[in-house]
Amino acid sequence: MIGNQSLCTKFTFVAFSALAELQPVLFIVFLAIYLFTVGGNLLIICLICATPALRTPMYFFLMNLSFLEMCYTTSVVPQVLVHLLVENKTISMGACAAQMYTFTILGLTECCLLAAMAYDRFVAICYPLHYTLLMGPRVCLKLAAASWTTGVVVESAQTTWIFTLPFCGAGEIQHFFCDIMPVVKLACVDTSQNEVVMFVLSLIFIVSPCLLILGSYVLILMAILKIPSAAGRRKAFSTCSSHILVVSLFYITALFTYIQPKTAHSPETDKATALMYTVVTPALNPLIYTLRNKEVKEAFQRSFFRQMA
Repeated sequence: MIGNQSLCTKFTFVAFSALAELQPVLFIVFLAIYLFTVGGNLLIICLICATPALRTPMYFFLMNLSFLEMCYTTSVVPQVLVHLLVENKTISMGACAAQMYTFTILGLTECCLLAAMAYDRFVAICYPLHYTLLMGPRVCLKLAAASWTTGVVVESAQTTWIFTLPFCGAGEIQHFFCDIMPVVKLACVDTSQNEVVMFVLSLIFIVSPCLLILGSYVLILMAILKIPSAAGRRKAFSTCSSHILVVSLFYITALFTYIQPKTAHSPETDKATALMYTVVTPALNPLIYTLRNKEVKEAFQRSFFRQMA
């Protein structure tokens, strides 16, 4: 007990309570998008592994990104699907913590991985003669390992702090999964100082990779503009266009969600942006990388016709 309030040991999601009649429709829509997301990203991974021509640094990072996206959406959507079918939309404290650990670690790892992918494009376009040396297998592995290590260390510490807080009252989460701010709002102690620390950490570990990406693309753009032929400029830009789209989709929602004070959050905007980065964006990434990437499309066509033969 804290004061006259009892500590809660489980949480209840109330995100879609007002849409009771539409929940079966939402289940079908979310299930279809989820299956497409997992299938699309799994297809990209299989194509890269099976195609020798795609065993390059760019596609090594793309394979990592596809794996991340599958895990990222899987950490949220299956639980949402279950809760759309049942009346009891509760989750234990331990399961909520596990979901937050997984989701936040994968989210920050993706921030860092997108920065590594931007660095890869920077080296490929600005230093093409040294690309093989600068982006060798060991360098790629180190960049991927650094991305994962940053995600695990930073977000494990933050999530562990959150679940040392006491939670009181009914434990109703105004969301459809255990995201950071909706859970912190249920704490029955003053968290203002800790929220400042969380905000600073978000600035450092979300904005810093974003600035690295922007800096890389400024230098890439300058290098592309120096290419004498229009065909050369188009070819150089085409190798970056898919990554630019993915970065834009990811960072618009991430910055809007996490780089703003607690008072600026509302359940409606939090749920809308969360649907974008947990359901919609992971589904768009396979489309972006297949429809806009000539090498991936050719690998898919070869694989398809080989199966048909």
